[in-house]
Amino acid sequence: MKYQTYLIDLDGTMYRGKDKIPEAKIFVDNLNKENIDYYFLTNNTTKTPQQVADNLTNNHQITAKAEQIVTPSLATAAHVKNMFDDDVSNHSAYVIGEYGLKSAVFGTGIKLNEVDPDVVIVGLDYDVTYHKFEVATLAIKRGAIFIGTNADTNLPNERGLVPGAGSVISLVETSTQQKAKYIGKPEREIVDFAAKVKGFDPKSAVMVGDNYNTDIKCGINANIDTLLVYTGVSTHEDIANAPIKPTHEVESLDQWDV
Repeated sequence: MKYQTYLIDLDGTMYRGKDKIPEAKIFVDNLNKENIDYYFLTNNTTKTPQQVADNLTNNHQITAKAEQIVTPSLATAAHVKNMFDDDVSNHSAYVIGEYGLKSAVFGTGIKLNEVDPDVVIVGLDYDVTYHKFEVATLAIKRGAIFIGTNADTNLPNERGLVPGAGSVISLVETSTQQKAKYIGKPEREIVDFAAKVKGFDPKSAVMVGDNYNTDIKCGINANIDTLLVYTGVSTHEDIANAPIKPTHEVESLDQWDV
C-alpha cells in the first residue's frame, strides 16, 4: 500500500541521541522525492518544534520544518485549552518539565500556580528534584487534575536506554496513588490532534517507530497501519511475543519502499 502521510518517531528511529542513523536520512529523502507528506510525531517534550527541526536539519541532515513537528507538549496544550468551559486564563497549572512543555502549556494563557492549581502536568525534566515532586504530589492530593505527557519509561540515546518521562510520571503516580491522564504515544489522542491541526486523513497514514509499546501501540490505538524499525528499543523477541503485530517490520528504513 502507498501511504499518503507518514508519522515518524525520532529517538531510535531518526537518530540515537547524538548518533546518526544513516538510513533515516535516505528514508526521508525518498519521501521528499516522491512528494509524500510526513510529520515527526515525537514523545519528546523537552524542546520546541523549532528546536526539534533545527536538530534534525543541522545535526542529522534530515529535512524538517517546525510545522512538521508534533509533540505531546502541543497536544497537551490543546487538551488544557479544551478542559474548561470558560477562558483558560481563569485557571492555573503546575508543570514539571523542560522549556518545550512549559512554553506550550503557558502559551495557552493558563497561569502558574504552585499551591492549588487546577491541573498538574508532568513530563521529562532533566533537573527534576524532590521539591518539584512534592509540589506536584500535594497539588494533586488537593484535587488538581493529573496529566502525564507520555509513558516512555526509557529513551534511546548514544549512551544507551536512559530514563524517559514515564519514569518521572510514575513517581508522582506512586506518591499520589493516582494514574495520570496520558496525552502522547501510545494514546490515540496525539494522532487525533495531529490529524486535526495538520489536515491529513488518518486512514491513509502510517505510524513509523522503533518502540512497540509507544509508537506501534499508538498506531494500533488510532486504527492506522504501523511500520516497526529495529534500530531502537524493541527487539525481534519483543515482537514475537506481542499480541498484535505491527503491519510492517524492517531492520532499517532504507529497506522500505515508499
